Amino acid sequence: MIVVTTPTGQIGRQVLDQLVDAPDSTKGIRVIARDPARLSARVRERVEVVQGSHSDAAVLNEACTGADRLFWLVPPTPQADSVEGHFRDFTEPLCEVIGRQGVERVVSVSTLGRGVAKNAGQISASLAMDEAIMGTGVHYRALCPPFLMENLLGQAASIRDAGVFSLTVEENRVLRTCATRDIAATAARLLLDSSWTGQHDVPLVAPDDLTAEAMAQVVSEVLDRPVHLRRTSSADYKATALRFGASDAWAQGLADMADALMDQGFYGAAQPSTPETAPTGFRTWCEEVLRPAVLR
Repeated sequence: MIVVTTPTGQIGRQVLDQLVDAPDSTKGIRVIARDPARLSARVRERVEVVQGSHSDAAVLNEACTGADRLFWLVPPTPQADSVEGHFRDFTEPLCEVIGRQGVERVVSVSTLGRGVAKNAGQISASLAMDEAIMGTGVHYRALCPPFLMENLLGQAASIRDAGVFSLTVEENRVLRTCATRDIAATAARLLLDSSWTGQHDVPLVAPDDLTAEAMAQVVSEVLDRPVHLRRTSSADYKATALRFGASDAWAQGLADMADALMDQGFYGAAQPSTPETAPTGFRTWCEEVLRPAVLR
């Protein structure tokens, strides 16, 4: 039995679709969903559903009964009053359930930066989550992308109406990226494979070597209109998050993450690309995902 968390989220939905369509999903699929109505009819017909949050120990225990594999993702919650506490509230019940239910393999969405990232807000909290889960001894794969290309979708209106998107990185610094489709494909492959053992990171870095300014040029070419990069400060990033309803703690975490990315460079040029796990290039993603979102 494979258990999938966040089955209606950006990544979890794609993982679930691939598992449902896979010929080798005979052991069964179970999902944890706050709102099962958001699952497609096709999915609801083919999976077991446990309603609730996977931060709830009772819900997680029920979902993992008889399961041997788990897809794990801690969903962002901008209203959380503590970044570390938010990740801990999800992770502690998982660690207890792993020991109680005998889950053998966990595939989790984490981030690049292990051994490098310090005081990096949500990134540091995610890496601490990995350490806690690995402490149970479970076979573990931490999927480690850098900047998600889909982060730009939140700026689709600005790109369309003003011809601009904002990032906190320097214009001429390489920013490594990853498409969520590649995270989902890697997760599904691992979940369908019951032969791997041990605990390892799986970097997912697209085959690009683009600066932030070069990314704007690619977007311009794909949209056939001028699109410019606006560099913002971490303070501006925090202010924007607060304006959109984030708690002060969550917004400060985002600012700390932005500062760490600039100062410590773990999403930068020194990180090699991994086309075997992240084959989607930025231009391809812009053509297939960003352009439709901007022009709809």
